[in-house]
Amino acid sequence: MDSEIIKKVRKIEIKARGLSQQLFSGEYHSAFKGRGMAFSEVREYQYGDDVRSIDWNVTARLNHPYVKVFEEERELTVMLLVDVSGSNRFGTHHQFKEELVAEVAATLAFSAIQNNDKVGVILFSDKIEKFIPPKKGSSHILRIIRELITFRPSSNGTDLSEALRYFTNVIKKRCTAFLLSDFYDTDYADALKIAAHKHDIVSIRIADEKEEHMPNLGLVKFYDPETGETIWIDTSESQIRHEFATRYAGHVTRVGEIFSKYGIDQTVLYTGEDYVKELRKLFKRRGA
Repeated sequence: MDSEIIKKVRKIEIKARGLSQQLFSGEYHSAFKGRGMAFSEVREYQYGDDVRSIDWNVTARLNHPYVKVFEEERELTVMLLVDVSGSNRFGTHHQFKEELVAEVAATLAFSAIQNNDKVGVILFSDKIEKFIPPKKGSSHILRIIRELITFRPSSNGTDLSEALRYFTNVIKKRCTAFLLSDFYDTDYADALKIAAHKHDIVSIRIADEKEEHMPNLGLVKFYDPETGETIWIDTSESQIRHEFATRYAGHVTRVGEIFSKYGIDQTVLYTGEDYVKELRKLFKRRGA
């Protein structure tokens, strides 16, 4: 790994580790509580115990009432489903969307391992580009950061359905999954419905404000990194800028409606802006 990449990994590591320690540790814990209750032990029945917790097999064997004791099953598996398609190589505020994704994913990963959770990653475009199985430990997180920074997909398109189907098939036990994408795709609702029924999914939409409003820059050559197509557009025409804004607003509305329909928590993070505030809001909503 060359020195420039090492510097980038180290920079993101320091920032993400600091954020997860100072800001997210308690909020993360309360927002993502684990899979439920796990059996701990059997003890004698005491006055006030819930009769529904009586272990009838042990009670019959010892001829005295005993109850099952459960404890919160704290450990989680956290999956990061990261869109690495061509549209993420866009940004107008000194930061590409893919750079924001790397920072956010690293912060979530460090928050998870501080909570003794396993973390895994699925990198996807219009196919599964890479799967990193869930594990614990700082060295594992550093591998994830390195992949997020250096990975170059073999394809530029986006297929959310493929990513969600793969995720549902490969992760058998219920987990918490952060889906990081700009969601420039259609027809993924069915796959999302199945995945959300099995897992706890959180949607993080990555955006840039110039996607919302086309600036007046005269005649501009636009390039679509997902299709490879180029087109000249006269951005000085107000009608064109209006149509551009209307299409994007429709996209945002559709994405919000799909996730709301299946009860999935969602937030939006913008390039060049403070994502910490929005993540904290998300954590607090879930921990309320």
